Amino acid sequence: MDSQTIENLLNQAPALLIEYGMQLLLALVILFVGKWIAKAVSNAVVNLMNKRNIDATVSKFTGSLCYAALFIIFIIAALGQLGIETASFVAIIGAAGLAVGFALQGSLSNFASGVLLILFRPIRAGDFVEAAGEAGVINEVGIFSTIMKSGDNKVIIIPNSNIMGGNITNYSMEATRRIDLIVGIGYDADIRHAKKVLEEIVDQESRILKDPGVTIAVAELADSSVNFVVRPWVNSADYWGTKFDLLETIKLRFDQENISIPFPQMDVHVQSQES
Repeated sequence: MDSQTIENLLNQAPALLIEYGMQLLLALVILFVGKWIAKAVSNAVVNLMNKRNIDATVSKFTGSLCYAALFIIFIIAALGQLGIETASFVAIIGAAGLAVGFALQGSLSNFASGVLLILFRPIRAGDFVEAAGEAGVINEVGIFSTIMKSGDNKVIIIPNSNIMGGNITNYSMEATRRIDLIVGIGYDADIRHAKKVLEEIVDQESRILKDPGVTIAVAELADSSVNFVVRPWVNSADYWGTKFDLLETIKLRFDQENISIPFPQMDVHVQSQES
């Protein structure tokens, strides 16, 4: 490099420094202002979701996603201000996002289902439900999975997509439930007397609600029994205790009143064949 070239570069240096210095300064301004805007938008989203009583985990996760997406946009804008070709960066980011989406397809499905469960609340902590082929009390509805405890104290962790993809039976959502009992008596028993005994049993049970009323009626003339339906209403919390006590009380009272409860029987006839 000769002296003339060096002299030309030195003469152009101030102009180049000013030009590229301004570009660098604008890029830094875009970066810092963009970071502030991304943070402000993220906090606004979190505050809005918190005001609507959306789960804190969901609101924080959504806020983080908004912050990351906006900050990446401002980073690309800052690189463009420096004269760097950003089309390739956008393509790389898009391809990476697509690859991550395919790799995390199941997790993203669970996340989306978790958001729906938290937003619409078909199940809540403390509810007794049947979902995804399991039954138990809900301990926690998380972002990716739901934790359930079965009646025998087993902890069951179910992916949220399995819950949202099937039927959900929530036994705790309503304040009251109906107990459905089928009580069979023998054909030789007095139907009116049996019905009166059932009415007395129901009237003496304090946990049974007066409104709506109790249905006690003959429902079927079966092969070996006359079947009554007994359908009282109780508070949801009293369902199992009342049902078990009613069954025991019905059996004891029927024994006292000599009302037979038939059970399956088989008559075996042995026929001998003379040689």
